[in-house]
Amino acid sequence: MKVYDVTEIRNVGVIGHGAAGKTSLASAMLFDSGAVSRLGKVEQGTTVTDYDDEEIHRKVSISASLCFFEWKKHKINLIDTPGYGTFIASAKGALRVADAAVTVVCGVAGVEVQTEKAWSFAEEFNLPRLLFINKLDRERSSHARALESIRARFGRAAIPIQIPIGSERDFKGVVGLLDMKALLWSRDESGKFETAPVPADLAEEAKTAREKLIEMVAESEEKLMERFFEAGDLPDAELREGLATAVKAGKIYPVLCGSAVLNLGAQPLMEALVDLLPSPTERGEEKGTDPRSHAETSRRPTPEEPYSALVFKTIADPFSGRITLFRVYSGTIKSDSSVNNVTRNTSERLGAISLMQGKELIHVSEVKAGDIAAIPKLKETHTGDTLADKAHPILYAPVIFPEPSISFAVEPKSRGDEEKISNALQRLADEDPTIKVSRDPRTHEMLLSGTGELHVEVAVAKMKKKFGVEAILHPPKVPYLETIKAKAEGHGRHKKQTGGHGQFADCRIRMEPLPRGSGFEFVDEIFGGSIPQNFRPAVEKGIQESRARGYLAGFSVVDFRAVLYDGAYHTVDSSEIAFKIAGNLAFKAAMEHARPTLLEPIMNVSVETPEEFMGDIMGDLNSRRGRVQGMDTQGNTQIVRSQVPMSEMLAYSNTLKSITGGRGSYHMELSHYEEVPAQIQAKIIAEHKPHKTESEEGA
Repeated sequence: MKVYDVTEIRNVGVIGHGAAGKTSLASAMLFDSGAVSRLGKVEQGTTVTDYDDEEIHRKVSISASLCFFEWKKHKINLIDTPGYGTFIASAKGALRVADAAVTVVCGVAGVEVQTEKAWSFAEEFNLPRLLFINKLDRERSSHARALESIRARFGRAAIPIQIPIGSERDFKGVVGLLDMKALLWSRDESGKFETAPVPADLAEEAKTAREKLIEMVAESEEKLMERFFEAGDLPDAELREGLATAVKAGKIYPVLCGSAVLNLGAQPLMEALVDLLPSPTERGEEKGTDPRSHAETSRRPTPEEPYSALVFKTIADPFSGRITLFRVYSGTIKSDSSVNNVTRNTSERLGAISLMQGKELIHVSEVKAGDIAAIPKLKETHTGDTLADKAHPILYAPVIFPEPSISFAVEPKSRGDEEKISNALQRLADEDPTIKVSRDPRTHEMLLSGTGELHVEVAVAKMKKKFGVEAILHPPKVPYLETIKAKAEGHGRHKKQTGGHGQFADCRIRMEPLPRGSGFEFVDEIFGGSIPQNFRPAVEKGIQESRARGYLAGFSVVDFRAVLYDGAYHTVDSSEIAFKIAGNLAFKAAMEHARPTLLEPIMNVSVETPEEFMGDIMGDLNSRRGRVQGMDTQGNTQIVRSQVPMSEMLAYSNTLKSITGGRGSYHMELSHYEEVPAQIQAKIIAEHKPHKTESEEGA
C-alpha cells in the first residue's frame, strides 16, 4: 500500500437521516475511484460498508463503517454512519475522528429529524461540512424544495455550487457553478459522463446562482469583499481559493447534488472532498491532557512527533476477536510493535496493522499521523482509549455517548446458557458503547439496555448470529420494595418434639419504621440470659431471610429496625436452627400489625424536545403520575425535568418517538423510593401473590 503524506489525506464522515442514501453514495465513490470493481447495492446486500448480517437483512446501517479510496493522488477515508435514531449515536463516535463531514439530504423528504441530529454532532466537533442533495431521480423529488429546507435549518451559509439538469426521471446531470460547465451522465450506472456547455434553458438560472455564490464567498473575507466591490466579480482562481478557505473555516457549506443509486454526481463530490475539505495538517494540533500534570497539551499532526492515537470504535468479530479502530493524531505506529495505553496504564503488543475496506482487512507495515487504521486482538484496549508514547503521554477526550433509554430482561432460551449470554453481550457492549449489560440485584434479572427497542432486538439478533447464543427478551420487573408504617411487636415460638432431642426457641421482637433509605437494622436489647448470646444472631438471620422474601407481594422489606428484647430457651432442645425459625415467625407476626406498604422507584427523568411538543410532553408526563420539577432552554430545544414512577416509564421510548416524530430524547436515573398509592398497590399485590406463595413454599 502506498503511504500518503498527511497533506494528502482527507478523513470524512458521511452523515444524514436514515435512507437518505449515505451507503449508496459511499458505494458510488468507491466504484468510480476504482477501489471496487462493481457498484454495490443496498437492496442486494452488496455494499462495502453495510456488511453485517443484520445490516444486509434490515437494509439499514447499524454502526459506523470505514472504507477508503484514492482520488487525485489523495487518500479519502470515508466513515459511513447510521442515520436512524436508534443507531445514530454511532455517528457521533465516527465524527470524533473525522476532519470534515458530508451531509446527505434526501431530494424528496428534504432535511429530516436525524439530519439535524447528525449536523449537531458535526457542530459539536467544529467540522467543516458539505451537503449532497440525493435521489433527484425519484418521483416528487425537488432540488429547490430540498435546498429551501436546508437553508431553513442550517442558514444561508448553505450555498449551491451546482444546479441540476432535469428533474425526477429526466434528471441527467449538473451545471457546475465554479467553471460554468454542464456534466451529463450516462444512466447505465457506469458513472461515465461528458462535459457540455450550460443548457440554454438553464443559462439564466446558472448565472444568478453563480452570482449568489460569488457574493457569499466575497463576504467570507475582507480582501475578497474589496475585490468584489471594485470589479463586481471574482476571478475563477480567487473564487475557488476563497471558497476552500471559507469551507475550512466553517463559514460556507457548499451544496452539491445527484443520484447515488444511478451513480450520477459522485465524481464532482470527490473533487470537492479533495479541493474544499481540510487535511489533518490544516485542522491543526489535537488537544489533550497530560495525565501526569493534568495540564492541557497538544500534538502536531506530523510523523516526527511522538506517536498518539484515539480508539473510536471496536468490532466484536467471532473469528478475529476484538478489532480496534483508531485515528493516529501524531507520529507513526508500526506493525508488530508495542504501544502504551495511557487510559488504562498498560502496554499492548500489536500484530499486523490493517486498513479497513468495509469488513476486509488490508495489512500495512505502518500508519502515520492523520490516517485511520485497525488492529485485531488487543486485550485491554477499549473504545475511547488513548494510545501514546510512554515518555510523552497525552490523553484525548473520548466521546460521551448518550445513556441507554430502555431496558429489557434477558433470559437464555436454553438452560445453562446464562454464562454464554453474559460473555456474548459483554463483547457486543465493547463494540457498541450505547449498549449496557447489568444485573438487577433486587429482581436478579440480567438487563440489556439500549437506545430503543430495535437497538436491543438487533443486539440479541447479532448475539445469535455471531456467537450462536439465543435469548428471550421481556420487559424488566419493577424492583418494588416493602416497608412498615407503624411500630409493632411480634412473638415467635418454635416447639417440636420428635423423639430424643426436640426443638425449642422463643423470641420477642419489636419492629420500628426508619427513614427512607435506611435499609435494615438489628438491635439486641436482651439483658441477662433469656436467650444465650450464641443464639441471638440466629434470630437476626431468621428475620433477614423473611424480610428478603417479603410479606405483601414477595419484595424485600426495608427501612425498619428489629429489636430483640426477650425470649426463652431450653438447655437441651434449643439450637441455632430453632431460633432462626422463631425469628422468622416473630417477623411475620409483627408485620401483621406494622401497617406494611409497598414502595416504588421514582426516577429523575430529563426529556429533550423541540418547543412545539412541550405541551404534549408535559401532559403525557402528568398522565404517568409525573411531577414536573422545572424546564430549561438549550438553543431550540426545551428540556423538561420531572420525577416519574419507574413503572410508568417502561414503554416511554415509543411514546416519546410518537409524540415528537423521533425528534425527542430522554434520560432517566433512580432518584428515590416512595409509597405506592393505595389503589395501585392493591393491583400490584394481586399480580404478585403467586410469586409470594412460591417463595413461602420454598422457604
